[in-house]
Amino acid sequence: MPTGDTFVRSMFAKPLRGYTTAAATGDTVVLLIGMRINRFWAVHHWGPVMFAMFRMLYELRRSPRRGLLGRILLTASPRTYYVVQYWESKEKLYGYASAPDGFHHTVWGFANRKLREGKARGHVGLWHETYVVPEGGYESIYFDMPPFGLAGATGALPVEARGRRAAQRLAYRSGAGEADGTGS
Repeated sequence: MPTGDTFVRSMFAKPLRGYTTAAATGDTVVLLIGMRINRFWAVHHWGPVMFAMFRMLYELRRSPRRGLLGRILLTASPRTYYVVQYWESKEKLYGYASAPDGFHHTVWGFANRKLREGKARGHVGLWHETYVVPEGGYESIYFDMPPFGLAGATGALPVEARGRRAAQRLAYRSGAGEADGTGS
């Protein structure tokens, strides 16, 4: 779940009337990262993993310079929880993942030590997928929604700014046609 004020803002955010699209420009970096509870009774194994995820998100929210633009916490089942994250760039994502002062570095070191020592017992699974989507390889549309997903991370625009049709939004290139509002 979103934490504190973020949760309250998302619950009570006013929808933007009509059709909107994300204001994203350039490449879009999307990270899906999550965990699967393999043994429910082993809370002492998967609980710390879940709380580590929340702590990393808190750290990233407090330090925007690290490059996380936005995130959404989701569940795929009672066993699987994940976060969709939008990043400024793959370099910022890699930078956070390997930063010695970041909590991710600490947690990943701990997990790798447990694996090397043969103390990982399969109680919790971890996964991530990273996508670097070039401009022109993504589009979005929202109707009567508060900024959400990519628009929540980059801002929302009236859909006309990028095109009424998906093909028009996919053809959008930042800097091209912005003066006349065509976006292509």
